[in-house]
Amino acid sequence: MKTILVIHTGGTISMKENKETGEVNTEGKHPLDEISTHLKGSTVIEDEILFYLPSPHIGPEHMLQLGQYIHEKMAEKNYDGIVITHGTDTLEETAYFLDLFLQTKKPVIVTGAMRSSNEIGSDGLYNLLSAIRVSSCDEAQGKGVLVVMNDEIHTAKNVTKTSTSNVATFQSPQYGPIGITTKNEVFFHHKTTTHDSYPIQKLSKKVALIKAYAGMDGSIIDAVKESGIDGLVIEALGQGNLPPETIASIQTTIEKGISVVLVSRCYQGIVQPTYSYKGGGSQLQSMGVIFANGLTGPKARIKLMVVLEMTNNPLELTPMFSY
Repeated sequence: MKTILVIHTGGTISMKENKETGEVNTEGKHPLDEISTHLKGSTVIEDEILFYLPSPHIGPEHMLQLGQYIHEKMAEKNYDGIVITHGTDTLEETAYFLDLFLQTKKPVIVTGAMRSSNEIGSDGLYNLLSAIRVSSCDEAQGKGVLVVMNDEIHTAKNVTKTSTSNVATFQSPQYGPIGITTKNEVFFHHKTTTHDSYPIQKLSKKVALIKAYAGMDGSIIDAVKESGIDGLVIEALGQGNLPPETIASIQTTIEKGISVVLVSRCYQGIVQPTYSYKGGGSQLQSMGVIFANGLTGPKARIKLMVVLEMTNNPLELTPMFSY
């Protein structure tokens, strides 16, 4: 007999469609709170609502509160697994924060829905059932936080929302899912090789995220720098290059003690110091820009927020962002 704690935080999975207007919004009662009636007798479900928020309203303070709440519940009772329902817009960021924050090897699964509970083809109940089944699976232990959607199991580090509305929106470009679910079974076909965990107690650092574009100059970087940030993540061009007009601003940002992390705006490949022209990756790295591999811009921002609670020493930060 497995005991699973389901924590609801809001999102489309907790909403209903107004049949007259077509608008989707929250209800006073979670539409899937009777999930236990759909499960076999071998699983005991405990259901709790922590937030009732659409995911664009969820910020780092909510992510930290959720992580601390999970630790508290795990300390109170020996749950076999945790399932979190969440809106899809920021699901990948919450999942990745929890992956970095949580100090447990028990399965922690994040799931959601692209269609509200009363829409035709609603995916919420099925995704929730699949997530509970994965959280009950012994093989899911020790794999970090997982995202279960649309019959697929993804790592929190690699998964991202790829479509605004398609039910198959969550994908892991370049890496793929690490497992699948069927009506009766859970199959893992990949193993995770590394997993980072940081036992922080607060999230106090302000980190900005900007995206590079053709003809970009340093004005945006300068404006963001003066807003009181502790770190900056830049989605750079190609393998990690920027227009030359940004270099002076990046240099003064680093000199001001602000950590600058670089990812690519491409959704596949890795950043590396290949090019030595002005603005090329080689120059950026020599200036002290930190290259982050295997992370999207939003996830690099989450990680930088977390690790800055521990250090702002570039020599210590750099290895934290390598594979």
